[in-house]
Amino acid sequence: MPIDIKTLDNIIKETIAAIEKSKEQLYFIAESARQEQQRVQDQIQDIKEQVAIIIRDVNTLESDERKSRIRLMEVSRDFRRYSEKDIKQAYEQAQAIQIKLIMLREEEKTLRFKRDHLELTLKRMKDTAERAEKLVSQVGVAMQFLSNGLSGLSEKLENLHDMQQLGLSIIRAQEEERKRVARDIHDGPAQSMANIVMRAEFCLKLLEMNPSLVKEELISLQQLVRHGLQDVRKIIFDLRPMVLDDLGLIPALKRYMEDYKVQNGIHVEFVFFGNERRLNASLEVSIFRMIQEALTNVKKHAQASNVIIKMELKSKRINVYVKDNGCGFNRELTKPREDGSGYGLIGMRERLQLLEGDLTISSAPGKGTEVSFWIPIENNE
Repeated sequence: MPIDIKTLDNIIKETIAAIEKSKEQLYFIAESARQEQQRVQDQIQDIKEQVAIIIRDVNTLESDERKSRIRLMEVSRDFRRYSEKDIKQAYEQAQAIQIKLIMLREEEKTLRFKRDHLELTLKRMKDTAERAEKLVSQVGVAMQFLSNGLSGLSEKLENLHDMQQLGLSIIRAQEEERKRVARDIHDGPAQSMANIVMRAEFCLKLLEMNPSLVKEELISLQQLVRHGLQDVRKIIFDLRPMVLDDLGLIPALKRYMEDYKVQNGIHVEFVFFGNERRLNASLEVSIFRMIQEALTNVKKHAQASNVIIKMELKSKRINVYVKDNGCGFNRELTKPREDGSGYGLIGMRERLQLLEGDLTISSAPGKGTEVSFWIPIENNE
């Protein structure tokens, strides 16, 4: 899936902004943890003071409770000296002290439990604050690294992605070319050769049965061999035009354009300026393939009926201009597809970069497409 570089830029900016926001939130968490830690410490101190007061009250009540039990025992033993009212009063007083003592002990137990729980909470608060402060520091380092490391990343990724997809498209193109050549050989020369073998066997039988018909059959066989030879030559030309090596770039282009007209029904006008001469073999192949790619794009996408190609050969550079009257396209909305197609222009641009040349594309919906490029000759000789 192609990388949307603008989206990637937005993602990077949003990521940095999110990390900055996370840093602020971590700082807030650390500060909140410190404040909560102080609040818990104050609560623990307050509980400790309450427990101390309760312990003092419990000690006092325990002393009072012992005295009240002794008093109750005295009153209960001496019925002559103490009345029933005195016994009841002593009993109620002892019972009240016991109840109060039980309540204070329960309150002490509750406060101690709360104190222990708060001490555990305090420990967690301390850990949280320390971790948050450490994370704030680490996020700060990460922010600095990201801000420095991500600068220009989108451009690097775009170049890397284009190169990767170009490589994949080259592999796909090679496989498609192999399939095409195999199909052409199977449907053309291979079928012809099989037919030739059958016709040759038929000729051998005719020699025995009716020799007068052999001549006519041999003439037909000769025609079949000629067609097969034409198919082989066409396949060879598509793979590597021999005329390009034998006669040069201009004759090879003219031959290719003639075949292109016949095969696709698209009129091609070729205009050449300058003195025709041989160039470096690699340079001639590159120019031929780029014009071939431009015409392939016209056939696949442009829906054009007419193409004009102008080539100007100067002493130090070669200029090429290709214009069609097709449907055109919006360059901003046109992206390479997931299947690897759509990298023809990228391939031309990459090839031109290697040759130290440059490519210009001008197109708009309904206004056709213009592709022009130039290549220095001296640097590539």
